[in-house]
Order: sequence, then structure tokens, then C-alpha cells
Amino acid sequence: MIIPAKDEADRIAATVGAAAGLPGVDLVVVVDDGSADGTAEAAEKAGAKVVRHSRNRGKGAAMETGAEAVRLLDGDRPRHLLFLDADLADTARDAAPLVEPVRAGDADMTIAAFSSTVKLGGHGFVVRLSREGIQRATGWTATQPLNGQRCLTRAAFEAARPLAAGFGVETGLTIDLLRQGFRVTEVEVPLAHRATGTDWRAQLHRARQFRDVARALAVREPAVAGRLDALRGRGRGRRA
Repeated sequence: MIIPAKDEADRIAATVGAAAGLPGVDLVVVVDDGSADGTAEAAEKAGAKVVRHSRNRGKGAAMETGAEAVRLLDGDRPRHLLFLDADLADTARDAAPLVEPVRAGDADMTIAAFSSTVKLGGHGFVVRLSREGIQRATGWTATQPLNGQRCLTRAAFEAARPLAAGFGVETGLTIDLLRQGFRVTEVEVPLAHRATGTDWRAQLHRARQFRDVARALAVREPAVAGRLDALRGRGRGRRA
């Protein structure tokens, strides 16, 4: 299991503890992606193996770092990879249904569909951008395209590398695997994130999400790249 984390010292211990109790989980790797708080220390104290980035490199890079750490610990038997977000806290104990279809050979990647009423990270326009981009690129409609709770085979993960940067990783991962014929399915689970705020930090986070999702789509959809170029051109015109 891999948990990318940045500045989650208040929740990471609960997430690690709950995740470690999942059936079949004997390794929890936390990737501290340039945190400025005690995330790494709290994760280690909770029993996780911790890998640190000296600076924030983004979610996609953290996922790749975590997967490489797991590979080095695997030996000759590659594990399925379960990715969970650091702020799930005690609800991480309910992630087991994500693993079952992959373990049974019925899916190459599962994506969580939260049954909780707590709003997921990502404002409606970012979710819509990702969902519509995935649909255009593959014909498949995702309920929660930005959900980071995913289980996939090592073969599927390797087929999708290099991952899209930052918060574009989920969108890019879904498109790349579906285009290659891997089986992707959503699984309803009663997990819950911390509620998304509305202050300037939350708005900045959404802007970064939008940027990263748009970039992930642009390299996979020429039409999106063209629209982004047009927008940049209009922006330069206004500044002139």
C-alpha cells in the first residue's frame, strides 16, 4: 500500500493505522512529498515505511516513488498496488472492496466511488473537465474521476508510466490504461476525505488541480491542446 502525503501530520497516523489493518496488507509505504510539518515522523511512529522528497514534487511523482519503494521490497513476487490518500484517517479501514476485484482477476484497476456525502476534493468544474476528457478519450464515463483511492496490478501501473504530473495523475492514469485495453471499474466504498474548504488556500488548490488535469488531457487530446493554446494567445493579447 502507498500513501502520498503532504502536511498531513494530524491525520496520517490514523490513516496508516487503519490501512495496516486491511486484509492482506503487510506493507504500508508513506511518501512524504516535501511536508513542512511532522508528517514523516507521525507516519513512522504509526508503523509505516517512509520515503521523503526533500521538496514538493507533486502527487504523480509521489506515487511513482512509492511504487518504486514497494518494488525494491517485493523480491520476486510483485504486489498489487493500493493507493490511498493521507487524509482518510479511520475511514481507510473500509478500503478492502477496492482490492477484491483486482485480487480475483476481475479488474486491472479499481477506482473508489465514495458513498459518503462528504464533498470530494476538486470543484465541480475540475471534476467535469476530467470526466468529459476521459469520456472523449475512451468512451468510458467515470463517476468520480479525480478519486485517488485506487488498486491496480503492477503490470497496469508499469504500463501507465510515466504518470501524469501533479493532480493530473488520476485522469492520465485512467485514460492511458483504458486505451491499452486494461479493465477499469469503480467500486463504491464508505471512505471520506476531510471536507474541502472555501478559503483562498482551497481555491488555489482547485486552480492547481485544473491546471494539472488540463495538462494531462492536453498531451492525450490534440483538441484540448489547441484550446489551451488559444486561451494562452488571448491572454497574451490582453496583456499587450
